[in-house]
Formats: sequence, structure tokens, C-alpha cells
Amino acid sequence: MRIIVLSGLSGSGKSVALRMLEDLDFYCIDNIPAALLKPFIAHAVRSPEQTYGRAAVGLDARNTAAEIATVPQLIDELRRSGIECEVIFLTAADEVLLRRFAETRRTHPMGRRSRDLRTAISLERGLMDPIAHAADLVIDTSHMGMHALRDLIAERLGEPRTDRLSITFESFGYKHGIPGDADFVFDARSLPNPYWEPGLRPLTGRDPEVCRFLESRSDVGRLIEDIAGFVRARIPEFQASNRGYLTVAIGCTGGQHRSVYIVERLAERFAQHHPHVLARHTRLLA
Repeated sequence: MRIIVLSGLSGSGKSVALRMLEDLDFYCIDNIPAALLKPFIAHAVRSPEQTYGRAAVGLDARNTAAEIATVPQLIDELRRSGIECEVIFLTAADEVLLRRFAETRRTHPMGRRSRDLRTAISLERGLMDPIAHAADLVIDTSHMGMHALRDLIAERLGEPRTDRLSITFESFGYKHGIPGDADFVFDARSLPNPYWEPGLRPLTGRDPEVCRFLESRSDVGRLIEDIAGFVRARIPEFQASNRGYLTVAIGCTGGQHRSVYIVERLAERFAQHHPHVLARHTRLLA
């Protein structure tokens, strides 16, 4: 049996992610009270039907703090009992959440505690913190559209994994903010910048002209080697702690040239030895 607990901040895209899981043939329940999570799983395990073989449950801020606090311990119990259980937590920057609520004119779940939306978001972050810390995968949707989020969910959760660890290399631009879902962050701003070459400025790190420019710089190759060595040494540690996901973010100024190129090279290298490697480009998806 495979259970996915999907949680996160209001406005971060939980409904989109849950619908994607339903499209992937997960039995989905949204907004389940945390106190009912254990009885539901017990029922699913005892059921002779295959309906609950893959299930996803959504948990949100309409639970009490005491109920939320019980979730990490329950997850540990499930894993010790042999049930494959993953916790996915969606988040986004405050300014992004404020804009999304302004666009949709929805009422925030914490609005009953605060009339101020910014304060309500802060209260929700504190309430959901135990689940965020217990999460196997944190997805920052600040720079993701609906389709990009659906694609990411499909790529990472669509098929059961025989090799549990999924590795994502993610590019970003420092001027747009560091992604909140990274386990490790590396800075490529010290490298030669194709942006200052007029013919390369409109291109990206995927284009052959930019690739040739960066390949000709020995310091680019050395940084890739250094990052690869560091990540390679961390993989056994993540596997030993039963972590399902490892996300490595590479940043440059704009997230268009250097970081994109390095992410592509790292993904190619690690895909030779690991079956679940993704390259994701935050700025190109924005």
C-alpha cells in the first residue's frame, strides 16, 4: 500500500496537486481531519478491495494545532509497519500567496483568527510547521504555474520507485529569490556570464551557443565537478535516512544561462547511475 499525505499552505496549489494524483489513479480524500487519518488508513489496510492500494489524503489548516502535531508520529508508525508513506508539503512566498488570494478573492482558512491576510498567512505557517518539517518533499510553487506543478507531480509521483531516492537539480535566479524546496544551494555567480555577450543574452543555458561559451571556461567545469562530488557523497546519507527526495538548487543572477547549463550537465551525469533524476528550471517556468 502507498499513502501520500499532501499538505501545505493555502494558495500554494494543493488542490491542483491532489487532482493530479487523482488523474494518476490515487484514491484521493481532501481536507480530512487529522484525527481521522489513522482510522482511514486502518480501514484501507484491512479492506480486501484494491481501491485503496494507492491513496492520497489532503491535510490543511482547518485542523487544530494538537491534531497537526500528531501527524509526524503517525507517519513514523506507518513506515515502521511496512506501509510506504510519503509526505508532500507545498509552500510559496508570502507576497505570492497575497497576490493569489487577491486574484481569487477567497477567504483564508485562518481568517477567523485574523482579519489581516498577511497575519493569517503567518499563523498558518506556524500551525503547519510540524508537517513541513516531517515532509519528504517540499515544493515551492512561488514561480510555478498550474501546468508546471502538474508536470512535477506526475514526474515525481506517477510511478512506484524501486530505487526510492529521486534527485532533482533545479536552476534559479538570485534576483528572483532562492527556492524554498532545496536541500542544498550552490552559487554560480562567480563564473563568466554569457549575459554580457550581446549574441548570447536572449538565449538560455540549453542553447548550443551558450553551452560552447561555458564549456570553454575551465572554472565552469571545476564547479560542476565540485558540486557533483558533494552531491554524490550525500546520496548514501539520504538513502540511509530513508529520504525519498534530494533537491539541489544552482543559482546565478537571472537563472537563465549559467545555472541552467550546470543543471543540465549535472542531470545528465547523475542519470547515468540513478533512475530518477530530473532537471528543473525555475526561471524558465515562470
